[in-house]
Amino acid sequence: MKPELVPNAGRTDALGATVTPEGVNFAVYSESATHIWVCLFDESDQEIDRFELDVHQDNIRAGLIANIGAGARYGLRADGPYDPDQALFFDPNKLLVDPYARHLDRVFVRSPRLRLAREDGVDTAPLVPKAIVRSGADDLSKPRKKKVPNLFYELNVRGFTMQHPSVQGPLRGTVAGLTTKRVIDHFKFLGVDTVQLMPTAAWIDEGHLPALGLTNAWGYNPVAYFAVDPRLAPRGPQELRVMTDAYRKAGISVILDVVYNHTGEGDSQGPILSMMGLDPQTYYRWVEVDGKKRLVNDTGTGNTLRCDHPAVQRLVIESLRYYVEELGVSGFRFDLATVLGRDPAFNPEAEMLQKIKSDPVLSQVILVAEPWDPGPGGYAVGQFGPEFQEHNDTYRDEVRAFWKGEPAKIGALAGKVSGSAEIFDIAGRKPSAGVNMLAVHDGFTLRDLVSYNDKHNEANGENNRDGHNHNSSWNCGAEGETEDAGIIAARKRDLRALLATLFLSRGAPLIQQGDEMYRTQGGNNNAYAQDNEITWLDWEDGDGSIVNLVAALNTFRKAHPAVSHDHWLTGQDRHGVRDVVWLHPEGREMTEADWNDSQASVLGMHLRHKDDDVLVWFNRRVEPVVARLPEGDWSVGIQSDDGSEAPITEGTATLPPRSVVALV
Repeated sequence: MKPELVPNAGRTDALGATVTPEGVNFAVYSESATHIWVCLFDESDQEIDRFELDVHQDNIRAGLIANIGAGARYGLRADGPYDPDQALFFDPNKLLVDPYARHLDRVFVRSPRLRLAREDGVDTAPLVPKAIVRSGADDLSKPRKKKVPNLFYELNVRGFTMQHPSVQGPLRGTVAGLTTKRVIDHFKFLGVDTVQLMPTAAWIDEGHLPALGLTNAWGYNPVAYFAVDPRLAPRGPQELRVMTDAYRKAGISVILDVVYNHTGEGDSQGPILSMMGLDPQTYYRWVEVDGKKRLVNDTGTGNTLRCDHPAVQRLVIESLRYYVEELGVSGFRFDLATVLGRDPAFNPEAEMLQKIKSDPVLSQVILVAEPWDPGPGGYAVGQFGPEFQEHNDTYRDEVRAFWKGEPAKIGALAGKVSGSAEIFDIAGRKPSAGVNMLAVHDGFTLRDLVSYNDKHNEANGENNRDGHNHNSSWNCGAEGETEDAGIIAARKRDLRALLATLFLSRGAPLIQQGDEMYRTQGGNNNAYAQDNEITWLDWEDGDGSIVNLVAALNTFRKAHPAVSHDHWLTGQDRHGVRDVVWLHPEGREMTEADWNDSQASVLGMHLRHKDDDVLVWFNRRVEPVVARLPEGDWSVGIQSDDGSEAPITEGTATLPPRSVVALV
């Protein structure tokens, strides 16, 4: 039977495409459109029908189309005023993706025709992915009981699986590839309990990349928030549900990195693909300059999502709930999370944030904020409240600075390894509120951190201008790859000390893919456009000894509550026991003069919790150091340097150069 519109039967309560016994109900939000059509397409990508949504209520246009169901392909067209200087871009020639589309038939591809002025416009339907109508899931997933992650592992789906020897060819680069038994076994061996997937929502390349022969490898340029990118889930979003179910059975939570701060529609020259063509003034933030509206660019990407608008808040909440309830996701890491709280300055009590925190579903899952954006007043570490964990860039910066050898860093090291209380010890928060990391996707890998003094981003085609210039990195004697055995040994020694510092710190540790295998990106600290061997993990050439170290460090951490118990260290005497005493290598408790010694390079951290007693020594000197120990029968529990022993004789321990030693 031929599809037909049922007059005045559309419902406005559910946005997007909803399968009903009578057909499919379509509902689209727009405050400024005068007409919205649903266009149906056949499997050869030809438009076969077009229906105007005939119900208009509360800025929602809706219509019920009979004789279609799940599997129907569709797009939207919208008409209304066209005045680019006033942020109005209506053009029925432009096919638009439904912001609530759950499944797309192909990836987004850039074309100049996607931004042509209305008077020059051509039908963009051949260029735009079609949404595929999906039935709602019958088996909704209930959030797992919320628990503090023990170890976050950040990965890029394509980069992690493209060269994995056990992932079959067609599954490489997909979330299905992550369900391979040996992939899951790797996480279980490391003791990872929370896998953090870099963005999975359907994205588009940045405008300058096609001419350079490059593509976006990271996904931080989304267009359709509900739809998993077809590169990652070519058979549809159910692939993500299969993956999260498999990981749940293995005791591993899966959280998604989500980008509710901007979209890939970009700046004034960007493609019109979805929200920019449906209702730009609702979905994006604008400022008036000389009588003309200009996009606010607090994200550094060309536009900024208007998260203080009810329609945007609804989009965010409903898409998050969809990932939890229908696709089995256990939580989210919010990219540039301060944008969620801008109105327009950052407000920790902003309505968007409060809606996430109070939602009956979302309040039960893992919530992690990247607590900054590049806009004015966009640095907000420590301000997201007890419902969130937050990435702690101060941990990264101070620990790197200590091991690099910068002066006067002994006190900063103590503050970071004890949980950054100066930031997070407020409103009942615990050390786990801070997510400690030494390297993540946007920066050097750990190997490159100790192999390069400077970034080397020439492959990105921007003359090495992109990426951070301040990395607190060091090259151990040669810039980049070398065959010098002494330099290679020094780099691995330093990397192992960094990892040991991370796992012996209070807070929630995070490692990025491949750092446990000594992965390099050739000094590229902004490899967002390198969907190739630069970002693909080389499983055949990984260093198994470092994999073993990470697993051993994590096991040691979990076995010793003196190290990992989630309370703030006070150093105060309780029942004859102090939970921390900071020690000078001569064996005395650190004095004010010791803390102020700008050349201090060795620190002892004596931790006690109930009957657990651990003494951690950090030695950044290039020579062994003899450290006097407190009374007791001490032995080495774990040490970072596998090539040198830490002998204990007559109340002293000899600490290997550039190492961390934990005594028990």
